[in-house]
Amino acid sequence: MSFRTTLMAAMAALTFTTPVLAEDATGTIMVEDAYARSSMMASETGAAFMVLMNKGAEDDRLVSASSDIAERVELHTHIQDADGVMKMREVEDGFVVPAGGMHALQRGGDHVMFLGLTRPLNDGDVVNVTLSFEKAGDVVIEVPVDLTRKPRHGMKKHGQGSDG
Repeated sequence: MSFRTTLMAAMAALTFTTPVLAEDATGTIMVEDAYARSSMMASETGAAFMVLMNKGAEDDRLVSASSDIAERVELHTHIQDADGVMKMREVEDGFVVPAGGMHALQRGGDHVMFLGLTRPLNDGDVVNVTLSFEKAGDVVIEVPVDLTRKPRHGMKKHGQGSDG
């Protein structure tokens, strides 16, 4: 492993453990374990995954996301159709983050979807993403690209809320 690769991996590991905070009059939204990926180098789509934690006394809702990495950014989930096939669908109403709880955006479940990537997502890159909440407002986060991370790797066990 080269020095650059080792350094990038160490920086990414530190980023995963550092929560991003947004505070408003009603409470605090924390974002943990954020990472982004695409399925392959030439892919036109990618996704971001993270744990959203609401330390406030009222429910909040992630209503949209944006980034300069893609032509469109949507909130998506996976649903099973009548034939048992899993398909991705946009969630126009967003995701509730319960008061005192959390909502996991993870592979195979709810996630931030990047459509029409404007550049490749290379391992070690950082993507700027703006998360827009009903109450907390806009939260700008830096999301590391991790193309080697396994689906449940790094997801912390949190005591309350939805697991996506």
